[in-house]
Amino acid sequence: MSSQLNVACLQNCAGTDVSQNLQDLRVMIDGARADGADLVCLPEYGTCLGVDGVEFVVGANPEDSHPALAFLSDVAKDAGVWILIGSMAVNAAGGKIVNRSLLLNDLGEVVSRYDKIHLFDVDLANGETYRESATIQSGDRAVVADTPWGGIGLTICYDVRFPQLYRSLAHGGAGIITVPAAFARTTGEAHWHVLLRSRAIETGCFIIAPCQTGLHGTSESYGHSLIIDPWGKILADAGPDVGIVSAALDLSQIEKCRSMVPALQHDRPYLEVEAGRNSQAAE
Repeated sequence: MSSQLNVACLQNCAGTDVSQNLQDLRVMIDGARADGADLVCLPEYGTCLGVDGVEFVVGANPEDSHPALAFLSDVAKDAGVWILIGSMAVNAAGGKIVNRSLLLNDLGEVVSRYDKIHLFDVDLANGETYRESATIQSGDRAVVADTPWGGIGLTICYDVRFPQLYRSLAHGGAGIITVPAAFARTTGEAHWHVLLRSRAIETGCFIIAPCQTGLHGTSESYGHSLIIDPWGKILADAGPDVGIVSAALDLSQIEKCRSMVPALQHDRPYLEVEAGRNSQAAE
């Protein structure tokens, strides 16, 4: 296993013109590769995103004929770089879609795919409403990809609020976890940094979180793509503007941090609280 990984996060502002988005991403990928990146990570829906109220425009296609996958597979092969397609919309049964993250190797081959498990159905205090479940079918499987840098766990955006998934990925062999996102600005300002740092600290994993920025119709993404080490230190923060951030990951830090605070070894079984029951009540 390689002891160092040079990683880059692309922070774009995708619209609904897939061809233009892909051309913009190609320029960014080539720039990241020229700067030494081994793995380039794109945000959630980095190839197409428009929001009109509760409706998402995300360019869904079957995976085997998806123009974004074909294009980015060629880019990965041409550039000789691994690419995380943060997510793209793939047609599913029953008229819905799946929000799918795909990891491509430097030959342009899909080595792993993950369908977003937790769907963003929320009503925020400022009147913002999101209903991913109206059009998206939830995934049901945690995924750890086998790579030259060890196990990489795949998650997407709203998943970050469910720490049990991240702990499961760490126990399943992940030393790095990706969190591509189009995190809403409202919640991002309050929660983005603290949630991602918490997931790194709890699991002893590097966290790679490319996030979109800017307006996509009626929704605004937060930006601030982050790369975080297993001790919770932020190695790179992209801020609010379109651009690229990168970091060299010393993978020996995973074991070092986990040995200092071996929380993953201290999980214990326990009886869960029954819904609606006061656990302190007398039997």
